[in-house]
Amino acid sequence: MADSHPGNSKQRRVGGDGDPEIFMANEQSDVEIDLARWQQLALDVLNAEGVRGAAEMTVMFVDASTMTEMNTQYMGNAYATDVLSFPLDAVEAIRSPGPGALSKTPEPAPLDLADFPLLLGDVVICPSVAVEQAPRHAGTIDDEFALLLVHGILHVLGDDHDTPEAEAKMHARERKHLEAFHWCADAPLNFRHIQEIPTS
Repeated sequence: MADSHPGNSKQRRVGGDGDPEIFMANEQSDVEIDLARWQQLALDVLNAEGVRGAAEMTVMFVDASTMTEMNTQYMGNAYATDVLSFPLDAVEAIRSPGPGALSKTPEPAPLDLADFPLLLGDVVICPSVAVEQAPRHAGTIDDEFALLLVHGILHVLGDDHDTPEAEAKMHARERKHLEAFHWCADAPLNFRHIQEIPTS
C-alpha cells in the first residue's frame, strides 16, 4: 500500500446542509463484493473522522487491468496495486471568468460553499490484488478489504505515511477504526498490520 494515493490535500470536513454520502460502484467480476457492507464501514469511518454535513465520496472496485492503467497514469507504476486514493478539493467559491466575462451583465451573487456538497474524493480498490495479498498482509480476505478501504479513506481525508511518525499515526488510526467498526468488540484481533510488510 505504499503507492495508494496519487494526490493529497487537507480537506475541510464540513459540507452544506445534509449528510455524508458514499457512492459505491463494482466494476469488476473477479470477486463478489457486498457493497452495502463496505458502504456502511466507509460512512462509520467518515463519521468518526469528523466529516459532517453534505459530503460525497466514491468507492470503486475495479479489475486488475483497470487498476494497472490507473496506477500507470497517476503513479507511474505499471502494475495493479491494491488501493488508490484521489483526494478532491471542495468546490471553489471563486470561478474563473467565462466567455461572457466582458459583457455588461450584472455581477453574479457570490457563491456560498454551504450550498454545495463537500467533495471528498475517490477510493479505488482492486479485489483480485486484495485476495492475492491477503494471507501475507491483513490475514483474511475480509480483513484485507476492510483495511484497504479504511487506508484509502484516510488518504482521501489528507493523511499520509511519508515519514515514520506519520506512518505510525496512520496505522494507529486504521487499527482504531477497524476495531470499532469491522471487528466485534469482543472478537480476538487476528490482524497483522501492514507495518510488518516491507513497502516499496
